[in-house]
Amino acid sequence: MVNQELLELLRCPACVKTSPGMLEQVREVWLVCTDCGRKYPIVEDIPVMLISEGDRWKSTPNADLPVPPPRPQ
Repeated sequence: MVNQELLELLRCPACVKTSPGMLEQVREVWLVCTDCGRKYPIVEDIPVMLISEGDRWKSTPNADLPVPPPRPQ
């Protein structure tokens, strides 16, 4: 699980220049951007904040996100 202080600092790398890019933790191992809906996995307690990874999961409903998340491709 991501430390709450870190979660407050992290922003969606795709949105941060044009909007707040706030992230919320979903299913304990995913960070979901409240602006664009990109989903970033948390692998071994490390958020994978690659835009390509967020794009990969963007259309997946939160309830269908795999737990634990797979390693990035």
